[in-house]
Amino acid sequence: MPQTTLALPLELPAVPPLKWAGGKRWLVPLLSALWKDHAERHLVEPFCGALAVTLGLSPRKALLNDSNPHLINFYRWVKRGFEANLWMENDRELYYVHRSRFNELLLKGESESAEAAALFYFLNRTAFNGLCRFNSAGQFNVPFGRHKAIRYLRDFSAYQVLFRNWTFTSTDFATLPLEPGDFVYADPPFDVQFTQYAKEGFSWQDQERTAEWLAKHRGPTIVSNQATDRIIALYQKFGFNIRFVNGPRRISCTGDRDPAREILATRNL
Repeated sequence: MPQTTLALPLELPAVPPLKWAGGKRWLVPLLSALWKDHAERHLVEPFCGALAVTLGLSPRKALLNDSNPHLINFYRWVKRGFEANLWMENDRELYYVHRSRFNELLLKGESESAEAAALFYFLNRTAFNGLCRFNSAGQFNVPFGRHKAIRYLRDFSAYQVLFRNWTFTSTDFATLPLEPGDFVYADPPFDVQFTQYAKEGFSWQDQERTAEWLAKHRGPTIVSNQATDRIIALYQKFGFNIRFVNGPRRISCTGDRDPAREILATRNL
């Protein structure tokens, strides 16, 4: 099969409130071209992450899901109208104090509180490389970052209007109530060893479940993922049209900054 690598336009969308490993803000101009003829549809993101795509496409209605409940708790508070009443500073000692308090709230069953939302935001902005990682006990364990300076938000009211008609859930993607006309954009965790964005992780079996579930949807569907051989073969198996795009490599333990080859797998467009 001929392999086509797509060129990306230069315009970028509004900045998401959170940082996120593997975020797709850079991909939005290309997705916008595919979305424009479907802009009145209901957008569904099973793995919404930092909301870069949804903020960029600006749908009237959206169902936004992620397996990370702390991420969704933050968005739900923003939707209500949220101002973080928390001391925020790019300081190592303060970081570990706030990290301990966040994990304490999780142990006490207060993970859906406004305080937990504010702490999650601070940890997200201050942690190493914007990672979101939990150990097997469900405790946030990312170390302090190496940022020279951080601009923190405390008033998130600018996002409240955007979130007004968006629904946020934290459940297994396969339980989402899809309608035949929904426009689905899915960006599951990359096919790499590190998948611990939530306590349960994301296995190869989950990758297979994702592809099979998406293949059953009768509406427009777009999937992005790392262009590994088995990911390409998986989506070809389910009849997706495969295209390639070179994305930025934002996190690398080796310092490699070469473009990361990704796929766009599409159906019903």
